[in-house]
Amino acid sequence: MGRGNPKHKYRLGRERIESSPEEKDLGVLVDENLNMTRQCALAAQKANHILGCIKRSVTSRSREEILPLYSALVRPHLEYCIQLWGPQYRKDMELLERVQRRAMKMIQGLEHPCYEDRLRELGLFSLEKRKLQEDLKAAFQSLKGPTGKLERDCLQGHGVIGQGRMALS
Repeated sequence: MGRGNPKHKYRLGRERIESSPEEKDLGVLVDENLNMTRQCALAAQKANHILGCIKRSVTSRSREEILPLYSALVRPHLEYCIQLWGPQYRKDMELLERVQRRAMKMIQGLEHPCYEDRLRELGLFSLEKRKLQEDLKAAFQSLKGPTGKLERDCLQGHGVIGQGRMALS
């Protein structure tokens, strides 16, 4: 705080406010540079830990057993609040994607095909595509506005409506 005074001591009442290189809020870790690499590493670590528990405790490797466990117990850690802390760097996205790759390899009969073929066989998307999908949904929701209908002024301002006709259907 105070761009021209980085060492200023701030107080809240009589209590001095300490500085911190990173803060956690709603389960999301943010550092002083708004870098999310550590958050990605923590999410991948937690998801890998749970995936390891599943691997050790579930004897069946069938699609019917592993896929619901992955979807319910592992993937939420990889996607929690991802619109806020979404991976900024390719290496961070790969770290998260590696967890899903590991889970898909656990499924009997899908140990050898490439990752994309495994996803296609299971009817799943990569985490990167799921993030894009959620970003598009959020953008659409913001265009719809609180009334649930597309805001005409918003669309006109973005050039979507032209000469009295809507370009969206």
